[in-house]
Amino acid sequence: MPARRRQAQNAQATEAGPRPEYRIEALAKGLRLLSLFTEQQPVWRVSDMAAATGMPLPTTYRMVMTLAAEGYLVHLPNGDYRPGVRVLTLGTAALRGMDLVEIAAPGLQALAEATGETVNLCVLTGDQVLYLIRLRNSDLVTANIQVGSTLPAVYTSIGKLLLAHLDDDELASRVTAGSFGPAHGPNAKLSLDELRGELTAIRRDGWAIQDEELAFGLRSVAVPVRDASGRVVAGLNIAVQARDWSTQRIIRELRPPAARTSQEISTLLGCPAG
Repeated sequence: MPARRRQAQNAQATEAGPRPEYRIEALAKGLRLLSLFTEQQPVWRVSDMAAATGMPLPTTYRMVMTLAAEGYLVHLPNGDYRPGVRVLTLGTAALRGMDLVEIAAPGLQALAEATGETVNLCVLTGDQVLYLIRLRNSDLVTANIQVGSTLPAVYTSIGKLLLAHLDDDELASRVTAGSFGPAHGPNAKLSLDELRGELTAIRRDGWAIQDEELAFGLRSVAVPVRDASGRVVAGLNIAVQARDWSTQRIIRELRPPAARTSQEISTLLGCPAG
């Protein structure tokens, strides 16, 4: 086949997306192993990885040894494995390289300074929210949440906000019984049926409140960030101590500056005003 024709076909294949014959199965298996590691389960044994992925144990062992040799996994003294520095470096680079983070950071910094409270930017991944920016007030007593952390969407203000903008089919596919974990605050709703009415109100009102649903003593208000098409692509929130902030005070004093900031960021992303 002439070189020019081959190049044209390759270019067409790239534009159309990856072709099956270009898939490297060994690489896919390695990436599947890395995707097992989450904040909820940060360490794994080789046998458990094999069981979770359905790969034969010898294959899993060879993959794990390769990933460890390249610095993507670390072998612990007790036989477990955890992600290595190479994984953390890739994750940080991915987050910092996102246009959304670069565009939103100045506005969120100004919001945090103006309110003196914790400000977060998150996106939805599966049934979790992923923290892209976290500007933490040192007085806020929470778990060790940082950039790259994930939390159940159903217990967070940003999570509920983003879920509220999914269609019914996608909502049902993302939120299952397993989305409602045992670790939550006293006011958490524990099923999708319980949550549906609130999601309808959030979609109508354009903001969401978290009232000690994620953890005791923690409240927050979230507003949407939209892209050039008007689609909700992220959410930002202001998180506060419940002892200092009633829900009424949050709505009155924190929701307006949060909404102004989200509108500014959305405008920078190309979303039409209004």
